[in-house]
Amino acid sequence: MVSQHGVASQGSAPQAPLDPATLAESLLPFGQSRMLPRAAYTDPAVFEWEQRHFFGGGWMCVGRSDQVANPGDQRAEAASIGTVLLTRDDDGILHAFANTCGHRGHELLPCGAAARQSVIICPYHAWTYSLAGDLRAAAGFKSQPGFDAGQWGLAELPCIEWHGLIFVDGGGTAAPLSDDLRTLDAMLAPYEMSRLVVAGRHEYDAAANWKILTENYHECYHCPSIHPELCRVSPPRSGDNYHLSGAWVGGTMDLRPGMTTMSLDGASQGVPLRGLDEKGLRTVLYVNVFPNVLISPHPDYVMVHRLVPVAVDRTRIECSWAFAPEATARPDFDPSYAIDFWDLTNRQDWAACESVQRGLASPHAKPGPLNPAEDAVYQFVTMVARGYLGQSVWSSGSPVPLAEGAAQARHFAGTISPR
Repeated sequence: MVSQHGVASQGSAPQAPLDPATLAESLLPFGQSRMLPRAAYTDPAVFEWEQRHFFGGGWMCVGRSDQVANPGDQRAEAASIGTVLLTRDDDGILHAFANTCGHRGHELLPCGAAARQSVIICPYHAWTYSLAGDLRAAAGFKSQPGFDAGQWGLAELPCIEWHGLIFVDGGGTAAPLSDDLRTLDAMLAPYEMSRLVVAGRHEYDAAANWKILTENYHECYHCPSIHPELCRVSPPRSGDNYHLSGAWVGGTMDLRPGMTTMSLDGASQGVPLRGLDEKGLRTVLYVNVFPNVLISPHPDYVMVHRLVPVAVDRTRIECSWAFAPEATARPDFDPSYAIDFWDLTNRQDWAACESVQRGLASPHAKPGPLNPAEDAVYQFVTMVARGYLGQSVWSSGSPVPLAEGAAQARHFAGTISPR
């Protein structure tokens, strides 16, 4: 399930350009705490810091394994500042490289583009690389004194395939992904995500900060107000949230009696996933792997949202739906029962999140309290707040206790000027 290149442990990051006193309020015990400060959602300087240290300083999901499934497959994807080139070599090994030619820095593939060929060819001056990143040919340099092709290979980044998803460590210093997600790995194993077949994809562009989208995902306190279709098939107060260590947050919701999946009528047009027990067939999981992937396993399909932050107030969302191969092989299979339900629900969510973004633009907006049903939001907010204070989100150990994090924030408040 996992193939991984070596990585080193991650050190602490510099603190974010935020008033630590407001972060101390976010790190108070649940029931007393507040949301993140307004600037966390509106200040371009905070967004730039996140790009360097959350998205560029640890593991980030950059796509699915099936997008580079065969030897020769190549794909360029956004990854923090710049893009990453994914390749599958002749031995089936996945590689990730900074998407920049060693000659003049030209992109090897445009972001979002794909190719299949036995080598990587820069479209500018035709420098040619192996699928493992070694420079094979550079026109006009072969006889040039002092030119050593071995010095001009592509810059490789740690990458890992995990449950059919591809993660890249843009900083090259994060602790192994598998260490941080060991408990979640066992929870997702029965869904056999690597075995499933993607039968639908949608792309959305939301005028909202990436954290607003994630916070919305982590609670159903809003569901009675904006999701009548969802509430008909799943009780909004059902399920539980997990309180476990690691760079992830998640929980469950139940299906109503008589409903077999999340669809507009509660009926499934697919087949149940073969690894699930009786409880799994009545439950939907909602999991956020920090910082940018939302995984929603259902009894008969798995939905994945990949968030790609574009600006402090804009996020691109790639959503995919994967089903059991026994279902997709049927001539009459139609995945729209799942896609249509979640496309409607997604658009309801994006509209609400965009309204939150507009509301936070007001200088009168201030961090609000959390409802008892927003405990998963609290977990996410405290994870982000600790990261803002310079603590590593991606680590192989247990997180710093919240009380200690709040004390640290109060200490920093006396030594750092607020923005």
